[in-house]
Amino acid sequence: MGASLAFPLAAICGYLAGSIPFGLLITKAAGLGDIRQIGSGNIGATNVLRTGRKDLALATLLLDSLKAGLLALGFGLLASREVGFVAGAFAFVGHCYPVWLGFKGGKGVATYAGLLPFVSLPGFYVAAPIWLGLFALTRISSLAALTAAALVPPGAWMLGERNMFILCGLALLSLFVFWTHRANLGRLLKGQEPRFGAKKDTPDA
Repeated sequence: MGASLAFPLAAICGYLAGSIPFGLLITKAAGLGDIRQIGSGNIGATNVLRTGRKDLALATLLLDSLKAGLLALGFGLLASREVGFVAGAFAFVGHCYPVWLGFKGGKGVATYAGLLPFVSLPGFYVAAPIWLGLFALTRISSLAALTAAALVPPGAWMLGERNMFILCGLALLSLFVFWTHRANLGRLLKGQEPRFGAKKDTPDA
């Protein structure tokens, strides 16, 4: 597959796949109505968990992750690691701004996480323990997500990632995570971000 075709094809396929709102589709299929009408109004796994259905939240998490990861893997095998990254990155964009939902989607954490094992294992080795550890300690999903996102690019480099295309791409995606979490960041700075499971924990990661 030539580069002139591979990159735009990866971007288009990535965006369209990323736009599939699994959280919304799964909860509607389960008879729980429109997930956008409860909690934070987000279509991601954290808000699906607010329905009380851990199985549906887990399914949403896996599907939102895999829609980036499998595309990155596929295009990586067909073309190159860089093309695979573009496919996964545009799945992230599609998840955050899905064409099917008027460009109002999720915040991209699961999709970003799903991309990492297939394009940069060093980045994944940084993100996974940081997110899990901070969330376990604080129960604040947004804090865990933002900290992990901030540390992925430098951490990946420290663990041996030397592909500058990938490193710069990770930096852009991490900045994008801060953009999608700008409301959460404001509440964190004010000490007003609720812990997951607490009453009135409407804001979402």
